[in-house]
Amino acid sequence: MVCYFWLIMTILHRYLTKQILKYFAVVLIMVIAIYLSVDFFEKIDNFSEKGVSKTRALFFFFLNIPFIVGQITPAAIILAVIIVFGLMNKNNELIALKSCGISSMNLLKSPFFIGIALTLILFFLNETIIPISTSKADAIWLGEVEKRESYFKSKEKNIWIKGNRSISHITYFNPDKKTIFGITINFFDDNFRLIRRMDASRGEYKEGYWFLYDVLDNKTPHDSIKEKLDFLPEDLHQVVKKSQEMTIMELSMYIKKIEKEGYDAVIYKVDFYAKTAFPFICLIMSVIGSGISFKLKTKDALPISVAYGIAITFSYWIFYSFCLSLGYGEMLPPYIAAWITNIIFICFGAIFILNSE
Repeated sequence: MVCYFWLIMTILHRYLTKQILKYFAVVLIMVIAIYLSVDFFEKIDNFSEKGVSKTRALFFFFLNIPFIVGQITPAAIILAVIIVFGLMNKNNELIALKSCGISSMNLLKSPFFIGIALTLILFFLNETIIPISTSKADAIWLGEVEKRESYFKSKEKNIWIKGNRSISHITYFNPDKKTIFGITINFFDDNFRLIRRMDASRGEYKEGYWFLYDVLDNKTPHDSIKEKLDFLPEDLHQVVKKSQEMTIMELSMYIKKIEKEGYDAVIYKVDFYAKTAFPFICLIMSVIGSGISFKLKTKDALPISVAYGIAITFSYWIFYSFCLSLGYGEMLPPYIAAWITNIIFICFGAIFILNSE
């Protein structure tokens, strides 16, 4: 009897795994196609106006696919789980299985292990493919479409800017506070001869001007200077290497580097913990999707379950972004800001599963 039950469970888990992965692939491909279509029609005119070849433009959209997959996977897995169990419920298959003594916890094993597998895959993508593809896509957009050849980054994350008869160097940029540190600006005449050098320890952007502090202007000290420079915070936002372009190891080393130099690294700490927390959304959505399907047992519950799944996914994103914002604003510790959403939603999933029994 035990062997017979084990055989049924093995066949059942293979069937569930196959069905969930099938619908996961269908949902993922559909959403990627929609996302790329919208992005294509939104940006193709920019490529045409700048004379970028069609091959290069298509390569840009291709490079965005790994990032899209990383963002869409959680929604795809919760919908796939809901669709599979919803169809089984509609065909009375869940009732038949439970009448044979198979509990919701037994049915949960397949989506649970698929969620773990997708968590590992998403972590792998975030550490290998996504940073490289995102960096190359940004290079095409900034360099070939927006023609920002005058901006470039060194390997040490220092920013160099070539402006109108000036070359500026910025050691560190805090995008949240629009603050720059370790500034050196060299000004040149029409013959590219150095006519002025200005060094400052810190700068803030306010009301269309850069306010520089602890300034040494041609060896003359000043407490502060108000300057109209060749770059804006928005320019630095696009130039500075983003957290999603770095692996966890690179981000960790960057945090240590800027903290050692005395700069504020709160934003990057939040992003560091977010990189470790976010992949677990796949496991969480698998559990929640199963819980929703087990809870809504009527035959016509599939559309309602799908609506719940979409609503929960959007709720996760909103709450997750809100908590990260609290972390960026130093209202929550970085690790709490990154993990609290996962903790709350996994509790919701557990409640759904337990109530379904």
